[in-house]
Amino acid sequence: MFRVLLRLYLITIVTYSAAIFLIPKLVIQVFEHRYVDYNVEQSRGLQKLIVKQYQRAPVEHWSQVTEQLGRDFAPLKVELLLHQDARYTPEEEQLLAQGKPVIRLGEWGWMAEVSAPINPQFAVKLTIPPDPLDMNLLYWSMNVLIGAALLACLLVWLRPHWRDLERLKSTATQLGKGNFGERTRIPPSSNIGSLATVFDTMADDIEHLLNQQRDLLNAVSHELRTPLTRLDFGLALALSEDLPQASRERLQSLVAHIRELDELVLELLSYSRLQNPAQLPERVEVVLDEFIDSVLGSVDDELENPEIVIDVVLDCSVERFNLDPRLTARALQNLLRNATRYCDKRIQVGVKVCPTGCEICVDDDGIGIPPDQRERIFEPFYRLDRSRDRSTGGFGLGLAISRRALEAQGGTLTAQASPLGGARFRVWLPSVTD
Repeated sequence: MFRVLLRLYLITIVTYSAAIFLIPKLVIQVFEHRYVDYNVEQSRGLQKLIVKQYQRAPVEHWSQVTEQLGRDFAPLKVELLLHQDARYTPEEEQLLAQGKPVIRLGEWGWMAEVSAPINPQFAVKLTIPPDPLDMNLLYWSMNVLIGAALLACLLVWLRPHWRDLERLKSTATQLGKGNFGERTRIPPSSNIGSLATVFDTMADDIEHLLNQQRDLLNAVSHELRTPLTRLDFGLALALSEDLPQASRERLQSLVAHIRELDELVLELLSYSRLQNPAQLPERVEVVLDEFIDSVLGSVDDELENPEIVIDVVLDCSVERFNLDPRLTARALQNLLRNATRYCDKRIQVGVKVCPTGCEICVDDDGIGIPPDQRERIFEPFYRLDRSRDRSTGGFGLGLAISRRALEAQGGTLTAQASPLGGARFRVWLPSVTD
């Protein structure tokens, strides 16, 4: 808020200062004759009074008259000048020759000098001195007070706007985090009331569409599991009978496809559950080395290549850390399964705990991931070109589920280049703050 207020205030003050400096000069230039006539009328009595003082005295006493007038009219300066010595312009000399006074304007159109003709040779000039220092200080103090008043007005005007904009920003942030029931609740009387109404309507539509999508996905997934289970059971009964070898192989292939479909349905259900913001993570304190061992144990049973070596590097100042064991284990299992598909012979799991959180890196020595694909691989059903084959590429949901599982805990999952030459998946879980 203060940045916006400062910018708006600076623009206002600069505009105000420029207007005060330029507009009077422009107006005085355009209406100079009117300002001159006005000052002539205002000073006519003073001019006649001074001229009469000279006309009553002999010419040889005019110097004494000038000194006396200078003392009487101080701090105004009175000077007796010959027309040719006063450095008047030709226009001003013409006015004096016609018996008219000469006015020179100062700031804001006020009279700075006035010259009145005494006779065809002499003129008396009255010079108004500049304002003293204390008056200038008072003038600038008034400007400062005006600036402070403008600042106060801007603050009063901006505060409700800023409050409602902050509420709109907070609601947008909550929607981005998956809390689709959040609304601005800004009254229509607000200056951004129409914008807030449109935003809330958009949020209602998004929540409705996502709920429909989630319900449809859950319904379809559950409905698919029933016939898949029946098919699996029926094929298992058929395989229990004596069959020719070719028929048995075809049936076993069908069983593999059915189980692959069942696995896909489970993945879809898992992804759908992670999209539900109502299911908050349950963070508990776990012993890190035991937790990592349990995750590795669940993956070791699935290793098809016995030559793959999985190393664990622990760099922990503390042995325990708060996390959601179910979600974190699911994410790490998916990352390790992905590493086993694409590594050559080595996988390394690095765990590092610092006061701000826990970092877990899963590295492999495979061919890695191109930089322009390191963000897209977390999109559902997206697979790299080299993994289009289902036998190695899976369904394209594992990494998406891993990221969702970690983001639900306030963490992040990113893909990087690995020191081993392949891909690195970096998991970051922040510490729980009370």
